[in-house]
Amino acid sequence: MLHLSRNASYSICRRSFYRSVSTWTPLTTAFNTLPTKRINFTRDDVGLFRLPELRSSEGFYLLRDNVESRTQELIEEAISQQRIRKMVDIFDELSDSLCKVADLAEFVRIAHPKRKYTQSAEEACISICSVVESLNTHKPLYQALSKVVQHGDTQPTSEVDQHVARLFLFDFEQCGIHLPEQERLRVVRLNDAILQLGQKFMNGAVQPSILPRSYVPEAIRNYFPTSGENVIITGLCTNAENVRMREAAYRLYLQPFETQESLLRDLLLCRYELARSCGFETYAHRALNGSTMERPERVQEFIDVLSEKLRPRADADFALMSEMKQRESGEVGVFVEVWDTPYFTTQLKRQSLEEQANEFLPYFSLGGCMDGLDNLLHALYGVRLQNTDMEPGESWHNDIYKLAVVHEEEGLLGYIYCDFFERAGKPNQDCHFTIQGGKRLPDGTYQLPIVVVMLGLPQPRWSGPTLLSPARVDNLFHEMGHAMHSMLARTEYQHVTGTRCSTDFAEVPSVLMEYFAGDPRVLRTFARHFQTNEPIPENMLRRLCASKHLFAASETQLQVFYSALDQKYHSTASQLSGSTTEMLRKVQGRYYGLPFVENTAWQLRFSHLVGYGAKYYSYLVSKTIASWIWQTYFEANPFNRQAGEKYRKEILAHGGAVPSRKLVDNFLQRDMTPNVLADSLITEIDSNESKIKDLIISRN
Repeated sequence: MLHLSRNASYSICRRSFYRSVSTWTPLTTAFNTLPTKRINFTRDDVGLFRLPELRSSEGFYLLRDNVESRTQELIEEAISQQRIRKMVDIFDELSDSLCKVADLAEFVRIAHPKRKYTQSAEEACISICSVVESLNTHKPLYQALSKVVQHGDTQPTSEVDQHVARLFLFDFEQCGIHLPEQERLRVVRLNDAILQLGQKFMNGAVQPSILPRSYVPEAIRNYFPTSGENVIITGLCTNAENVRMREAAYRLYLQPFETQESLLRDLLLCRYELARSCGFETYAHRALNGSTMERPERVQEFIDVLSEKLRPRADADFALMSEMKQRESGEVGVFVEVWDTPYFTTQLKRQSLEEQANEFLPYFSLGGCMDGLDNLLHALYGVRLQNTDMEPGESWHNDIYKLAVVHEEEGLLGYIYCDFFERAGKPNQDCHFTIQGGKRLPDGTYQLPIVVVMLGLPQPRWSGPTLLSPARVDNLFHEMGHAMHSMLARTEYQHVTGTRCSTDFAEVPSVLMEYFAGDPRVLRTFARHFQTNEPIPENMLRRLCASKHLFAASETQLQVFYSALDQKYHSTASQLSGSTTEMLRKVQGRYYGLPFVENTAWQLRFSHLVGYGAKYYSYLVSKTIASWIWQTYFEANPFNRQAGEKYRKEILAHGGAVPSRKLVDNFLQRDMTPNVLADSLITEIDSNESKIKDLIISRN
């Protein structure tokens, strides 16, 4: 087959530009240039993700028909009196068959640049949803599973089998199939109402505030765009140098809207009624069933304990911001407000740490970062990331990379497709998609996981490779943490593989990777100038690492406040007797160090209340557990192979097959109490604060 580079002159120019190209590894070279588009004359397309059905978009219809047929066969096997397989095996194959099509179709619907593929994928999503809805009302299937969970299977089962079977049963009962018919229909209606209310609330949360010109004081009117007689405020101007502009944007963009208030109240009430119908005390109890924290009372205790420990530290942050504001304004007695905190965090980086815009970029080429990841993963787990050529038709765009994840002894573990570059129509988000979950197959082999990591980076240009800001380096490590959770898991069942675990545990591996991305010993292994190959200067490296922890106490306090509000909204119905803003005012007064701003209602733009209802605390708990793991196993040596192998064996390998609370307790050899969790985060904050002070003193 003849291979022609898409732009030979571009490739020659690129090679001549870099002075140290000979020192690059193959992985660095690959990711510092766009994948070469090859003209195919002889080979047939293998199909998207190597699925022959997807040589064309019409293949989704075949995939849909096949899975519908297999679903019926599995239902018949599950309810048969002559069943010879474990019930959990049948249910996991049923889940695997559906997820292979649903997850694939959902990704293609979002990411594929061709309309015919996105349309076919969307139709496949709708079809699979219809199949799932029919399963949720299939009482003989439910009864067969329920009997096994309550009385045991006719086949020998393990503790993991029983745990996964209970998870399937809980999922089944979310639609009320276990309830009398009238109650079940009520649950169906409530679920539908919650879906519609959530969609409307999220849409309203991102709409601009459009106000008559007369409503906006003339002195600040020129800060914002206008349309006819209206002033348009599209968001918070958090980093504007003009304090009046910051304040005006905050007050005007976050003013109350009765429509949003009604949508939020109705959403919370429907969730409460749904939980009560399904036998839970509150929606928070329902949402936390099977989670790491297990019940909302434990979450609340954690929030309260952490809040108390944070208060003096956050107050110190706000006092420093107030001093900065007074110096900048020349006014005595002014204090920092909620609209000021992002601005003064940026200012402190510039003033105390002398951080200049984009000064770190040349040291973090995409290829260099990928090489750093490869070396880290090899040190910890004996794993290599190998850039792999794709077959014709395998990818959805010509700028996709494919990584084979290969263990030095176990061989191929799975594949990561890297969709890293921005393009028209592509979602502007950093995320991880599971295309195929790993699982043990009947013949003893392992179904390899396949995932996609999606970022929104600028494409490399003639003058150099794609360069990452420190924040984007963190994001890359974070998303690759999710991907490696999928790669390193070796579960019996795909229903619980990798990231398919409780929400408040799923972020632990990805957040832990951010600790590696912020460690100077790790950064030294790959932070090199893309032109000269010179390592990042030591003083610059120290400033970079310190800058990630500025005002950590006040930022953590903000997350505690958000988590407390989310828990309060999803507790007893009596909490919903007043307006959601009045509840916000009370919670802010207790959990946040800056006062509530009258005639504002930022919760009406807090879209996380839809996707993370009663679970917003999850990131905070995941960060706390990740911090605890870091301090215990990796802070002394981030390349510790023994610690890495233990972490893989006792945490990553299990996915959600073992209750996450049990995993954490066993791995850290200590009961995960709210006090222990809070102490681990406070220890980290204090340690970083000390390092920042030492650095600032040394520079003065």
